[in-house]
Amino acid sequence: MRAERVLVVTDEMEVGGSQRQIVHLLKGLKAQGRQAELLYFREPSYLLDQLHEAGVPVHRIGKRGAIDPVFLWRLWRFLREGQFQVVHAFSITAELWVRLLVPLVRGLRMVSSVRGLGLAGPDWHWRAKRWIVNGSAAVISNTRAGAELVARRCDVAVQGIQVIPNGLELPPPPHAAQRQQARVALGFDENAQILLFVGRLVAEKNLGLLLQAVLRMPEASRPLVLLAGDGPERASLVVEASRVGLSERVRFLGERSDTLRLMQAADVLVLPSREEGLSNVLLEAMGSGLPVVATAVGGSPELIDHEQTGLLIPSNDAGALASALGALFSSEALRNRLGAAAREHAEKRFALAAMVSGTALVYDGCVSKKAAHA
Repeated sequence: MRAERVLVVTDEMEVGGSQRQIVHLLKGLKAQGRQAELLYFREPSYLLDQLHEAGVPVHRIGKRGAIDPVFLWRLWRFLREGQFQVVHAFSITAELWVRLLVPLVRGLRMVSSVRGLGLAGPDWHWRAKRWIVNGSAAVISNTRAGAELVARRCDVAVQGIQVIPNGLELPPPPHAAQRQQARVALGFDENAQILLFVGRLVAEKNLGLLLQAVLRMPEASRPLVLLAGDGPERASLVVEASRVGLSERVRFLGERSDTLRLMQAADVLVLPSREEGLSNVLLEAMGSGLPVVATAVGGSPELIDHEQTGLLIPSNDAGALASALGALFSSEALRNRLGAAAREHAEKRFALAAMVSGTALVYDGCVSKKAAHA
């Protein structure tokens, strides 16, 4: 039995990896002829424009404070009147509210998510997650590491968690002329060596480690570092870059909608995270043929085969990161080899269609189980 009416719910629609996957998923479900809609609570971004352009209905229910009875009533009424068969919650807060209300909406089945490892999460997070998982018709994780962690912390069978990697909308195969065109368009020196980070400027991304690593590189071979993104760590990173004498080498670009162009202009992408789910940025860089170096945390080892499709380094090791960056920037042949292999790997394992179809099959299974028990 097919799930024809699907609702995806998330707390925020800021620019982030999960939000990009939501956009891909909803557009893919619509292309399959399903009625797929989005509900979010706060933080809109340009990603909503992409859904509007694709004809995907978007709804917002605002929430005031930690406990908002009016919000709960409006959410319950929306779920009841929407006549959805499946509701897929993408964030812990969305999961909590949906889990609370799903038993009060006849015929509705909940799918919960494992999007990141949340290693620093408080104890209540794991108690809540266990309650959510036990009340879900299905659980989808985008990494094996995430599935194993949730199974262990929530005392559930890992076999009951479906692992569906993020999907990637691959750009056309890169060619050498694109790099020069992108650099000219962005105003960068055609001969500069460019290191790119794309993501939120938050503690988990450990960008202080990146500054330490660049500082360890010989001054003459330090790349131009582009930080594309924004977040609560920006002010402190600006101060730190100035303190260690890297202000001229580090550029804070803010939130960008042209990350593909930035990847075309860059020589290397770096992700120095302390923890990570399955990084969309890594996937996008690999799909763009851009060599990557990342810490071996979370789902990153599931994406990168060390020294074959990229470089992996130990977490929080500035020396190892400096060494990896030095190796990449000193060898164009190494960059070309790793970039080409990364592109091929992304094409084979992380196709967007596979993510959409795999997720849709989980929805269909939820509806079929409900029908069998009716």
